[in-house]
Order: sequence, then C-alpha cells, then structure tokens
Amino acid sequence: MQIETREYDFDNYLPHNFLAEKMVLSCLLTSSEAIEITTKNLSVEAFYFKNHQEFFKAILFMYQNNKFIDIITFTTFLQENGLINKIGGIKVLIELINQIPNIVYLDEYIRLIKDKFLRRSLIKLGYKTINSSFITNISLENILAEFESNFFKITNEFKPNKLSSSTDLVYSIFLDLKQKSTSPNLPGLISGFSALDSLTQGFQKSDLIIIAGRPSIGKTAFSLTITLNIIKYSKLPVLVFSLEMSKEQIMYRLLSMETNISQLRLRSGKLYEMDWIKLNKIIKILSKLPLFVDDSSDLSVQEIRGKIKTVISQYKTIGLVIIDYIQLMQNSISQNGNRAQELSQITRALKNVAKEFNIPIIALSQLSRNVENRTDKKPILSDLRESGSIEQDADLVLMLYQNDRTNSEQSFDNFNKIIDLIIAKQRNGPTGSIQLKFDKRRTKYLNI
Repeated sequence: MQIETREYDFDNYLPHNFLAEKMVLSCLLTSSEAIEITTKNLSVEAFYFKNHQEFFKAILFMYQNNKFIDIITFTTFLQENGLINKIGGIKVLIELINQIPNIVYLDEYIRLIKDKFLRRSLIKLGYKTINSSFITNISLENILAEFESNFFKITNEFKPNKLSSSTDLVYSIFLDLKQKSTSPNLPGLISGFSALDSLTQGFQKSDLIIIAGRPSIGKTAFSLTITLNIIKYSKLPVLVFSLEMSKEQIMYRLLSMETNISQLRLRSGKLYEMDWIKLNKIIKILSKLPLFVDDSSDLSVQEIRGKIKTVISQYKTIGLVIIDYIQLMQNSISQNGNRAQELSQITRALKNVAKEFNIPIIALSQLSRNVENRTDKKPILSDLRESGSIEQDADLVLMLYQNDRTNSEQSFDNFNKIIDLIIAKQRNGPTGSIQLKFDKRRTKYLNI
C-alpha cells in the first residue's frame, strides 16, 4: 500500500520581519551606499513578502545596468515597465519615503532579514525531507545526498561579514610575518620531500592540491608516503578516501613502506623471523596513528564533507584529506550525463570544502592518453583528464613523470626508478621540477 504524503501549507506561518524589510527597502531609495551593501548581502528570496521581492528585483536591475536610483527614477522605471501593482501600488512607495530610514543600522536590518530567511530555508528543507522519506521508491541514499547538499548551501549562507579594512589586514599580516620570522618551521604541512617543501613551503591550509600522472606511475604510493610523513611530523589526523583500492590493500602498502618488506613477500606470507619482529613493531606504531581510511566507491563531495566533520568531532581538528582519485567520484547534485561538467562541479565543491574547514585537500587525477601520442611525453596542464576546471580550481598541481633517458643514464634497476615531480601550477609560488626515487618493491618514494 502506498502512503500518501500531505503537502504542508505553512507559508503564512514562516519566520519573517516585516519592519526590517521595510527599513532596508527605504534605505535603498535614499542611499547608493545602501544599495551596494544590500546587494552583496541579500538575495531576492531573502525577502519574505512577494511585493518586497519585486521591489528588490527592480532595484537590482537598475543597479546592474548602472542606472541612477532615487525615488523619481525608480518610480518612472516601475511605471514604464508595468510594475507598480506588483510592488503594492503607489501607497507602498509613499510609505517607504515617509519611513525616514537610518542607514547606520542597515547592517542590523540585513542581519535580521537574513536570520529569518535561513530559518525559513531550514523549515522548508525539513518538510521536504519528511515528504521524501514517506515515498519508499526514492532511495535512502538519494534522500540523504539531497539533504546534505541543501543543508550545505544553507550553512554556506550563514557566514559572518568578510569585509575587512586595510588597517585590519595589514596588522594581521604584520603579526603573521613576525611569527614566521621567529619560527624555523614551514607555514604549511611538511610533505617529507625537502626539495618540494622548499618550493611550496609545505601544503597550505584551504588549498586544493592535484597529484596527476598516467596509470601505474605511482600516484597512490606518492600520496601514501606524504600521508605517513605528515602524520609523523604534525601529529594531525589524516583522512584517506580510496575509491579504487580496498582498505586492506592500503594497509599492506603502508606495512611494506614502513617495514622495508616487499609487498610480494607480505602478501604471500613468506616471512622470516626478523620480518615478524619488524612487523610487530610497526603494527604497534601504525595502530596508534590518527589515520582514517574509507574505501567507499561512488563517493560524493557531500559524503566526504560529512566524514570530515565526523573526524573533527572526535579529534577537534584534521590535518589533511586525500582522495584517490577524482575521476571516480560522483556528483550527487547534478547527473546530466556530461561528465566534464560534473567533474567541474566536483572540483569547485572540493575547493569550497577545503576553504570551509581550512585544510589542504589532495586529490589524485588521471592524465589523458594524449600524452602517449606526443613525441615529448612530459605532461602539461592541458593533459588533466576530462576537465579544464581541475587546472582552474587547483591551487597546486603536481605531475609525476618517468623520464626513461634519466633512468638509463643513472643505470637504475627494474625496482628503483627516478621520477620527475613537476610543479605545473602553484598559485602562490614558483613552478619547477624536482627528482625523487621510487622503490617499486615497497611502493615508496624517497628523497634523492
């Protein structure tokens, strides 16, 4: 038997502030400064009353088209476009003119309107979730994904005013420089690769970092080496999302990296007495590290955000998030069949998450096959697979490249390779290239 869901008619009972809306609209007719402040802080939907929304829409249109706004020009615009009745008639304009607004309190009026708007948004989201939950042919995963997506939008709206004066900014930077000058530590998280850290000053908070390369170049191995180094140096929790490999495979790799026992011997169980001594020691160390591994497939940004919050609720902080790899992620907000567009939305959302939690996020990425069709196989930014937005949204792009000429000149064996790490993009620093040693038996990167 199908359960019938009821439509809730609650529009007349939602939170609103009639007087605050009137005061803001009145300010808009008397001050160009008020228009700039209001348009940056309020959307049309933030106004509760329909005629107030139409009023603000007209103001926005005139402002965006660089038209001078006062009571005369605004009234003329409304009459010429047949909008007088939509804003409530001439009587509403007269009431607003006689309101005698005080622009000193404009920020407070805006805060009151925004508060009520966010409360309405939460109420509507709650009723929408209740209705969806009654419909059993909608999967629970879709309901939760939509709820998290909409809730994420609401929480992003609830932000303090980010306007800062030059006095505040200069003083803040001065204190930051003073602290850096007295501290020998890098400002970012130490990757453990000295040449890389020298060029990047560590992985910076709120940065989206892309590690790219062709299959089997060692992207996962490089990210896991960084993971262990960061946990050892910073003692901060690291969250690894492995969309391709299982948790067990990740742990085998970590054990091989730390014990110097090859993965082949670990997996076959052909271990000597000394191996067991090493394993016991390393297992005790790894078991105490704040490392979290999630091997869920088809992860969305909303799910990643929720799991970050879970770690933060336990440890009060988080150092780094690693995603392996970005092309396997799903976009729960929009699945329109255009994979490049979906990936663009994913990278932008990941950058927003990095900013929200003020942490670096490392996302691994495949390179397109175009590399193999060129004479010079050294990767470039345009080789990032499926989306140019990866290049646009990333703060730091690192590319792994095996130069066969370098390896033949240095006579490395089949188990040890020299890998070029190319800094293809760095928003706040230089680009360049460094060399690392890759031990294939232990799938571990080392400084040369």
